[in-house]
Amino acid sequence: MSEFSSTPSPTHSSLTFSLPHSLHYKGLFNMKKDDKPRGWQSFRDSVWWEYIKTIAIAFALVFGFMRPFVVEAFKIPSGSMEDTLLIGDRILVAKFAYGIRVPFAELRILDFHEPEIGDVFVFEPPPGAGDHNLVKRVIGLPGDIIEVNDGELYRNGVAVEGEDYIKRFRFSSLRQQNFGPVTVPPEHIFAMGDNRDLSRDSRAWGFVPFGNIKGKVFLKYWSWNKEGNWLHKIRFSRIGRVIE
Repeated sequence: MSEFSSTPSPTHSSLTFSLPHSLHYKGLFNMKKDDKPRGWQSFRDSVWWEYIKTIAIAFALVFGFMRPFVVEAFKIPSGSMEDTLLIGDRILVAKFAYGIRVPFAELRILDFHEPEIGDVFVFEPPPGAGDHNLVKRVIGLPGDIIEVNDGELYRNGVAVEGEDYIKRFRFSSLRQQNFGPVTVPPEHIFAMGDNRDLSRDSRAWGFVPFGNIKGKVFLKYWSWNKEGNWLHKIRFSRIGRVIE
């Protein structure tokens, strides 16, 4: 049967048509308003939809409402903390770890924990350290005497051992063989990079005031290698790693 048919008339011509059986008006116009594609409904009922919603809410909190007070994300632009942090790593910083800084005031509340030796932290640069936020490791606390002798680190006269996270270039022309001794003043930190021989840190620009601290690094949530080929751009093995 043809969909369209023309029938002659003595007085006028008319055009009539008939719907195919599959599009009969009872089926076409009596569709329920709540009918939805089964594929979409099945996806919404799946566990993957719940994961997506949870991740979306978490990102909204981290990068939106919670950012000023609780958690903030940063991108690593340099190699001074290799291999702990690589260029292209994206990290989360717990801004509440050392208390919450009140905006526009030199005041912290809920500061129950002080920085500890070995913490990786983000801070605003002190004078002479540039214009961008920096990330280093806590090496010395107030009252500590810090010295570098023949490339080896000493704290309070004792050689520091067990720093498995540091990276060394013992024959680099940039390596600083000797430094100090210096005493860390009150309310300040002595900071160094894990890429010990290629890091510009407190040996170059001095101590970090407590007031400059933004928070403690605790997680790598993404890692992108812009130098790698397309099969190795994403460093999957680094994603979700806790910072120690």
